[in-house]
Amino acid sequence: MEYKFATTEELLEFLSEELLSAAEAAEVLDISKVRLGKLVKDDKLIAVKEQPKMFLKSMVLEKKDELESLRKKYRPYDE
Repeated sequence: MEYKFATTEELLEFLSEELLSAAEAAEVLDISKVRLGKLVKDDKLIAVKEQPKMFLKSMVLEKKDELESLRKKYRPYDE
């Protein structure tokens, strides 16, 4: 996927809307920050920036869908 921005303002707006901190990503995924770190370490979620860890919202939302389907499959009693 390729992104192009005509102005700095467009880039800044994109970054503010599409980048999530580790805490925000953990909240969206409904997991702990420790579990988030494990996903990154196991290459199941890619951080776009290491220090501080930042994630693309689209990648986090894809992972959220995957985790929700796995929870339904392996933890049906949680519903």
